[in-house]
Amino acid sequence: MPEMFYRGDGRIDRLRGTSGHEDRPEDWIASVTARFGTDTDGMTRLPDGSLLAEAVAADPEAWLGAEHVARYGSDTGLLVKLLDAGQRLPVHVHPDRRFAAEHLARPHGKTEAWIVLEAEADAAVYVGFNRDVGADELLGWARRQDVGAMLAATNRVPVAAGDSVLCPAGTPHAISAGILVVELQEPADLSIMLEWSTFSLSEPEATLGLPLEEALACVNRRALPPERLDALRGRPLNGAAGSVLPAEGDPFFVAERVSRHLSQSYGVLVVTAGQGQLATENSAPVPVGRGSTVLIPYAAGPGVLTGTVEGVRCLPAALPVTRYQAAARSHQTRGLSGG
Repeated sequence: MPEMFYRGDGRIDRLRGTSGHEDRPEDWIASVTARFGTDTDGMTRLPDGSLLAEAVAADPEAWLGAEHVARYGSDTGLLVKLLDAGQRLPVHVHPDRRFAAEHLARPHGKTEAWIVLEAEADAAVYVGFNRDVGADELLGWARRQDVGAMLAATNRVPVAAGDSVLCPAGTPHAISAGILVVELQEPADLSIMLEWSTFSLSEPEATLGLPLEEALACVNRRALPPERLDALRGRPLNGAAGSVLPAEGDPFFVAERVSRHLSQSYGVLVVTAGQGQLATENSAPVPVGRGSTVLIPYAAGPGVLTGTVEGVRCLPAALPVTRYQAAARSHQTRGLSGG
């Protein structure tokens, strides 16, 4: 759990049944991504002490599968986090791939999605502006650190446990206190803060070292109307098996509500309730329960979950026709279970 500039509220520890990290707000899972400005901070180490990133680079087909490697190389394309908002996160934005390449020499932007596991009664996410915002107006808010004006111009979207929301790169956003999410994102640590003074950050830290006007060029200043916000909301996690995120997210990542049978793929299993066992074709069975997070390499083969396990499986960018295959798998699973 890397140290962050905001605090958690112990929800990750309570989910896992652990203690000692009550104020840590993020747990980076299956991370091949280093925190911005560091070499390895935030990257996952395997039991032998080696970095997951090194293991994937050494044998990408075993980890990711030949079809993935043919399309994306050894890039996993995915970072999964548990994120516990013990306080409201600042209004901020993540650049898209084009901006990241041109201004930061990075291959990935940061489109992300949130699957809400816990939410207090008044919890909400803030997604996009509710009106068009001029470049000079946005620059003025940032220079004055006029947080009230920023929040007033941002769509407040109430959320409850089981909700899912896609947040495309370039979209200004924040998360209120009182929320625990599984976050899927592109494997990049690129956040440009519109709000930084209330979090004891300096302007260079807030802008990734870019001049403020240059950094703000990545912000989508167009209004996000209600119909667009509706399109960014996915299916409830407690619904039918299959993908829970809008199809717009498929070029970046896929989140599936777990079912008994898991197709062969690189992915991260996050268990949100129950207990049972994960058995794959080429590895020994693993006990899993609420709070378990399991990295499954492609070489492990197809899997079967037994017991009362509920949760979400996080996968890399969908390969062509993946969504149709997922629908077929869902149909097959219903047939196997007799449901």
